[in-house]
Amino acid sequence: MLIQLAAMGILASLLPLTVVWVSTDTDKYRKLVWVTLFLTFDLIMFGAFTRLTDSGLGCPDWPGCYGQANPLQAHADISAAETALPTGPVTVVKAWIEMIHRYLAMGIGVLIIAMMTISWRKWLHSDQKKHKFSPLLPSLLFAFVCAQGAFGAWTVTLKLQPVIVTIHLLLGMSLLALLTWFGARLSDHPPILRSGSALLAPATLAALALAMQIALGGWVSSNYAALACTDYPLCHGKLFPQMDFSNGFTLWRDLGKNAQGEYLLFPALTAIHWTHRVFSLVAAALIVWTSAKGLSVDGLRKTSLWILIVITMQFASGISTVFLELPLVLAVIHNGGAALLVILLVMMNYKIRIAR
Repeated sequence: MLIQLAAMGILASLLPLTVVWVSTDTDKYRKLVWVTLFLTFDLIMFGAFTRLTDSGLGCPDWPGCYGQANPLQAHADISAAETALPTGPVTVVKAWIEMIHRYLAMGIGVLIIAMMTISWRKWLHSDQKKHKFSPLLPSLLFAFVCAQGAFGAWTVTLKLQPVIVTIHLLLGMSLLALLTWFGARLSDHPPILRSGSALLAPATLAALALAMQIALGGWVSSNYAALACTDYPLCHGKLFPQMDFSNGFTLWRDLGKNAQGEYLLFPALTAIHWTHRVFSLVAAALIVWTSAKGLSVDGLRKTSLWILIVITMQFASGISTVFLELPLVLAVIHNGGAALLVILLVMMNYKIRIAR
């Protein structure tokens, strides 16, 4: 089974590797980094789709599916589980969604291994461009991929425990951020006035606020609290509805349960949703303020404008998700918007540090 899974990971990486190989870009190494970043963004989107379609336990074991490398080989076991419980968590469709997500993740792992191998070989055997081929970042990316794989396994084996699912999301976003920083380092950028360095602290705070908001969003999603408030800007018609922060933000507990193993009551879900909603205003204010200041800095104007566009779309998609009661497409777009903001804010922070 492991050999077959490894083959699937290699197969998933063949298309992007071919794109890099046939590209007219003379810097294939840089091209590999950007292609890997693009696929990581796609994987985050597909991971959101997997979670929102309740496909996270479509295969109840890891790394295979009922001990097999693909759902076709495990069809009898999957069909039996679906017959016993037609609504899931195990169905044929959900099993395929979950396994495709794993294949894509393995493909990205192969691309990062290729990146790390190239960097080490160039760094050890070439006297030129030592900085460009420094193996530090590729090796760190490989460590992140291994950690991400471990948390992916625990997501399944611990039955979608919220803290594990949230960390899995944060690691995915961190991988995206590292790839963005790496790609930015390998690319040319227009000159930025040193006055842009005044934005260093605001841009750092905006990035930290975004990270916190993504963590809160992951906590909402992993606890299925997206519809705990179905009105806006109030929640249940109140500014401060009945909430249970203690149980809502207890980290080490099973899905849908409190620390004592009892069912998690609705006020706890309301507290989770309300906190994400309120902090979104803080994060958005910091990001908008920083980007508005960046509009006046040559070299940061385009990035700042894109951040303002994406944060506006993100805010609109979040509110629409509440009013339209969590349509799948909007919810996936909302996750994608968060990933886009990660890319853009990392680019802004990199450019500001280059200006310094």
